[in-house]
Amino acid sequence: METNFIHPSLILIIGALLLPLVKEPFRKIYLCVVPLVTFLNVLYLNWHPGTYGVVTFMGDWTLTFGRVDNLSMIFAFIMSLMAIIGTVYGLHVKDDVQHIAAWFYVSGSLGVIYSGDYLVLFLFWELMAFASTFLIWFNKDAGSLAAGYRYLLVHTFGGVLLLLGFVLRYQTTGDLSFVQLDEQNTQLFTWLIMAGLMLNAAVPPLHSWLPDAYSKATVTGAVFMCAFTTKTAVYTLARAFAGFEILIVLGVIMAIYGIIYAMMENDIRRLLGWEIVSQVGYMVAGVGIGTALAINGTCAHAFAHILYKGLLFMAAGAVIHATGKSKFTDLGGLYRKMPNTLFFLVIGGISVSAFPFFSGFVSKSMIITASFESHLMVAGFLLTMVSIGTFLVAGLRLPYLIFFGDDRCSQETKDAAVDPPWNMHMAMAAAAFLCLLIGSYLPFLYNMLPYQEATYHPYSGYHLSETLQILAFTAVAFIFLKDKLGARPTISLDLDWFYRLGGRGFLWLATNPIQWLDTAWGTAYRVVGLYTLMTTAKFSAWFDWHGIDGVVDGSAGCVKAIGQRVALVFQRGHIQQTIYYSITFAAILLISYVWL
Repeated sequence: METNFIHPSLILIIGALLLPLVKEPFRKIYLCVVPLVTFLNVLYLNWHPGTYGVVTFMGDWTLTFGRVDNLSMIFAFIMSLMAIIGTVYGLHVKDDVQHIAAWFYVSGSLGVIYSGDYLVLFLFWELMAFASTFLIWFNKDAGSLAAGYRYLLVHTFGGVLLLLGFVLRYQTTGDLSFVQLDEQNTQLFTWLIMAGLMLNAAVPPLHSWLPDAYSKATVTGAVFMCAFTTKTAVYTLARAFAGFEILIVLGVIMAIYGIIYAMMENDIRRLLGWEIVSQVGYMVAGVGIGTALAINGTCAHAFAHILYKGLLFMAAGAVIHATGKSKFTDLGGLYRKMPNTLFFLVIGGISVSAFPFFSGFVSKSMIITASFESHLMVAGFLLTMVSIGTFLVAGLRLPYLIFFGDDRCSQETKDAAVDPPWNMHMAMAAAAFLCLLIGSYLPFLYNMLPYQEATYHPYSGYHLSETLQILAFTAVAFIFLKDKLGARPTISLDLDWFYRLGGRGFLWLATNPIQWLDTAWGTAYRVVGLYTLMTTAKFSAWFDWHGIDGVVDGSAGCVKAIGQRVALVFQRGHIQQTIYYSITFAAILLISYVWL
């Protein structure tokens, strides 16, 4: 490995392992320094593109830990930047293991982004899955343990699909390079790899883990989780499956599906989870379109999404941190108690809703424009319509139910409601500023996009007027529909019902037929096998004692008696008689020999 290459993931891993040794008053400084050094290292690599960290493994395989190119640069930049924001947001957390898990999680994401082959990708892919599981388990709320187990099982299944695809591809091609696959020559390994990657991107029907897990994670853990898993998966899809048309269909379905469930959700973070599913649908569709503008739009939207979705999760986390409540039916009327949190939540909401001068206005429009330029009119129209639902859910319904609307808070909740600590404010302010910067100063984002030749100008008169009309129409519609979109203590069934039902079926199978068969087999063994064995053992003991020992002991006694009689005869002292017996016996032997 080259001496001038230090992997950003290595900095985070070493920093995480050393964290328990650092005590106050240096602990908070250390927490800020480690992700900051990681970010600076990423900037250094972005200034020096190339291939680094090439290692020969077991003689035949070449592992590439550091592929720095136009596609990996932008994702590594925003991932390492979000690591700083997320860590600052969690500075008040005293539990070291939460920070350790978060840094291992980010290191897994950066490892995937810089990987140049499937073995390195799989190593960091699994590191992401296991580290992020602990961000769910560290939450002490009811259901977090079960949600963590479901999350781990689903992602383990995805990892198995991915590994199987890698193995089959290696058997077929003898190559493990992480490169673009051929849509015209698809094989079984192509679809297995795609399925494994799509699971992390939460593409239906492999999506239910996301709202389930994110709503049960710790307050700070959810901020990290909303930023890394799905966007890392989007990067891998863009790297290997750009231009695969099936992703256009799945992306559009994803965008519609997620926003419909978000409209019905009663939990703050589940709503934001469904909204992630919807917004990642834009990115998956952009990967499927595959043109330079579409890939630029996918990268830009991933960049913007990490910031505004992180901001929304931070604001939601501030509410949960202060009140201990996450259900809309337990909240309302908090605008006077938490005005700063309301401000940041609105910034995140209008960013994801594609307000002019905010990040979503630029990134989302690039993907929709790319779909129309590729003559995918239906996809472009549907994605435009989803924008209406996005503003309805994240820009209007979310802040209305928490801070306005019916006052459903208990007195205890009202007393506890207060704006969060300074570090949470600082993190939310940084994310809000970047949401505004991306939408207002286009070169900041455009200079990092992989295809510089694919230019896009969002601030045209037509696009501005279209967007403002959509936003105005949605706002008017919300005024009339807000009662129907209000908070209701309901649970919306999703596709996870099937695998939960399958899990209950497996449990019934294990505790009834299989357990009955095991019990019956054990009983039969005790009654038939063990009884027969003991009977045979008893008979063998009796036969040994009375049969074999009797014969042996009887033979010995007989020999002993004969010997005693012979001794009496031969020990009488009459030598003549002895000589007579000896000669007679010898004569008999001689005659017998001659006769025979």
